[in-house]
Amino acid sequence: MSSLKKLAITATIWTLLGYGSSQVLRLGANLIITRLLLPEVFGLMSLVNTFIIGLNLFSDLGIVDSIVRHEKGEEKEFYNTAWTLQVIRGFVIWIGSIIMAYPVSIFYESSSLKLLIPVLGLTSFINGFQSTSLHFLTRHINEKKKIIFNLLVQILSLLIMIVLAWQIRNVWSLVIANIISSVISTIITHRLIPEVKNYFYWDKSALEELFGYGKWIFISTILTFLAMQTDRLLLGRLFTIELLGIYTIAFMFADLPVQIIDRLNSSVVFPVVSKMKDLPRITLKQKIINKRKFLFALAILLIALLSSFGDLLITILYDDRYKQAAWMLPILSIGIWPNLLGVTMRSVQIGIGKPMYGAYGYLFKFIYMIVLLPLIASQMGILGGIIVIAFNDIPFYIAVQYGLWRENLMTLKEDFIATILLFVTITIFITLRSVLGAGFPLSGIF
Repeated sequence: MSSLKKLAITATIWTLLGYGSSQVLRLGANLIITRLLLPEVFGLMSLVNTFIIGLNLFSDLGIVDSIVRHEKGEEKEFYNTAWTLQVIRGFVIWIGSIIMAYPVSIFYESSSLKLLIPVLGLTSFINGFQSTSLHFLTRHINEKKKIIFNLLVQILSLLIMIVLAWQIRNVWSLVIANIISSVISTIITHRLIPEVKNYFYWDKSALEELFGYGKWIFISTILTFLAMQTDRLLLGRLFTIELLGIYTIAFMFADLPVQIIDRLNSSVVFPVVSKMKDLPRITLKQKIINKRKFLFALAILLIALLSSFGDLLITILYDDRYKQAAWMLPILSIGIWPNLLGVTMRSVQIGIGKPMYGAYGYLFKFIYMIVLLPLIASQMGILGGIIVIAFNDIPFYIAVQYGLWRENLMTLKEDFIATILLFVTITIFITLRSVLGAGFPLSGIF
């Protein structure tokens, strides 16, 4: 077995263990916090996070990807120039959050946003000082150390969040916990690889290479934000902040398969493909198809479980204030399938230096959302809105497949077979549920 294959297998195991542990911790904390805070708090926090994420994506220069894939990624001049850009970017994001806070608060008619957005925006400035050691761990497919780091930071952050929620009982408990977590994680990153010393440095040739690769990442991440966060931006305006908070709970569960696959893509697939990018396309395609079989098996199982039994999960775990999330979850779960099909190949496109196709996909997805979501929601209410959101990844998938066709990596046949297997599995699970007398997943709509 090649050393690269061993690294990929080890990284996959650690990624799954780490992500599983992370989600158990997250769910446990969420169950506690939802009993301490009102749904409106989660709606507010969802909006604030959406705008902070937007600022981060609107200023993404592909720094992490450049360090991971570039042959000069481990040269001090290169990675310290990248780190300097990272710090500057963090400061710019914070200033941007201060500037945008007032108009956003007017648009959503919520005075709380005027202060919440700038204060939470401070985390971007703090995170800008994180060590490039984290990027080196990804470059060398060393998931063990990265997973342990992330879990340690998450445990400390969630403990702080629960204590503050118990004491303060409002949205500020979550904001303050995020700031403290950013400080702790930034300090720890500088201990991960002691020999990596970050300092301010400005190398012209490194800048040219960073910007040369980063321009498509920059465009892509802007479009990613517009495509991925439009649901929250529009739902918060079309309906109530409380309903946005309920939707956030349903989406948190529906998005689990995407988060797992995306974590494997960024931690394993992308660095591995970056090392194999010079292989003939037919050889590279076969290696990717073989790896995707495992990802699809995992994704099909998770989506089938969530779409068939997700409503029962919401009913058991949450009180009546969140009951609408029960019918939202099955619809959203099925809808993420085109995303999974596309995102498993999106990392491959980035790895071979062709990120533009995903950018086109996110542009089409954004257009789909801004046109159809207000239109259908005005006619069919929240049900229509959820259906539109559920199928918003189809334009993205089409664009990714077009790019794969251009690069001789098209996977339509494999995707069709996987889709048939998904619906067969869902049918089996729903039939089993019916036999057990547990009703139908979407009965809560009526």
